[in-house]
Amino acid sequence: MTIFAYCRVSTVDQNSEMQADEIKRAYPDAIIRHEQKSGTTTKGREVLALLLDMISNGDKLVVWKLDRLARNMNDLMQIVSQLESKGATLEILDQRIDTGTASGKAFLQMLGVFAEFETNLRKERQAAGIAKAKAERPEAYKGKPASVDADAIRNLLEAGKKPTEVAHKLGVSRATVYRYKE
Repeated sequence: MTIFAYCRVSTVDQNSEMQADEIKRAYPDAIIRHEQKSGTTTKGREVLALLLDMISNGDKLVVWKLDRLARNMNDLMQIVSQLESKGATLEILDQRIDTGTASGKAFLQMLGVFAEFETNLRKERQAAGIAKAKAERPEAYKGKPASVDADAIRNLLEAGKKPTEVAHKLGVSRATVYRYKE
């Protein structure tokens, strides 16, 4: 049996060493992989995907906390299902959950529901805060003022200049010129 450990942080300001230290305390021989990826899904998390590919029958994936692995029920259940199909298990250290047991599977599903609920509440609070800020300061949410003179682009194009010439003359990209050309 091989123990694979997954440590994830969301930002460059964070450090996953504390997670690794906790895992090493429980499993000194664990193969530990670190990833710095934000998000509420497992999409784009190459290190996790690699670990899930490497795991085989009898192996175990260990994470320090549930939210380091998945933040929604769908992703969590897909990971658990993938591990089960390979004959592997999942352990979440801080909650002492091990999907190798019936009670561990049940408890994991309950925690997954609450983790997703917490993520949804956080999104609602964020949306409410943005709505309030927009209501109090609508001028702050009008977007960036145009930095391109659309009329100058159109005039030069109508005068027969090629998009590359227009872009060079006005100091903008060709893509910007083509956007105004249409």
